[in-house]
Amino acid sequence: MELTVVCVGRIRDPHLAALCADYQGRIVRYGHRLELVEVKEEPGSRPADLVIGRESERLAAKITAGAWTVALDLGGEQYSSPQFASRLGSLADQGINRVCFVIGGALGLSAALAESCRWKLSLSRMTLTHEMARLVLLEQLYRANTILRGEPYHK
Repeated sequence: MELTVVCVGRIRDPHLAALCADYQGRIVRYGHRLELVEVKEEPGSRPADLVIGRESERLAAKITAGAWTVALDLGGEQYSSPQFASRLGSLADQGINRVCFVIGGALGLSAALAESCRWKLSLSRMTLTHEMARLVLLEQLYRANTILRGEPYHK
């Protein structure tokens, strides 16, 4: 399966960046192609609707053509790790070989972009920074692979 994570901004904290890189490497070892695409973050001094709109336009332009799209959204569905793994496994069983996860910036995604995605996923009811959301998503993608293969990591 080809996985793409399209997100706003880069991770500035070197520790978080190292953790993300570690999980990226782990996911690739399971035979997935994983691409991380970062778009420019809009300056926070501008009106919120302008920031969300411009960042969402940039994100939409980078979504992999023909991919099953997943918006990370606070109002999305929540899953346990085994349920998330099962959902990804089900997509693969349906012949879906490209999945694109979309992570908004500090203010989230535009309603139009979130609604255009096939699946809205919430990683937590708690608010996460967009950098932390990226790390949690990558860790859960790795964990899903261990669950689907029956490996012990998911305990």
